[in-house]
Amino acid sequence: MEMDAELEEIRKRKLMEYQQRLQEEAARQRIQAQLQLRAVLRRALEPDAFERLERVKLANPELYAQAVRYIVALYQAGRLPRKLKDEELKALLLRLRGPKREPKIRIAHKGGS
Repeated sequence: MEMDAELEEIRKRKLMEYQQRLQEEAARQRIQAQLQLRAVLRRALEPDAFERLERVKLANPELYAQAVRYIVALYQAGRLPRKLKDEELKALLLRLRGPKREPKIRIAHKGGS
């Protein structure tokens, strides 16, 4: 009976160690992917455009992800003859964001004179 409990404990410990190794490997892979992405963006963007994109990441992660997918696709397809300048990145961000809607404000008037 004691032997079964010891075997079960060993199995649990081995499983936990295996799960931890998997988590560590996944974290290493995520970091590696992020480093590779940054390297591509640095090759595709002028420094001031790269900095702008980093600020967009903080302010609007969804727009950042959209822009990154677009820029990386252009870069990998060889459709960027040179690094994108800040003004070009701003134009791209505006296109991706789409038209900005102004809030409608209605003022209720009381009837009568």
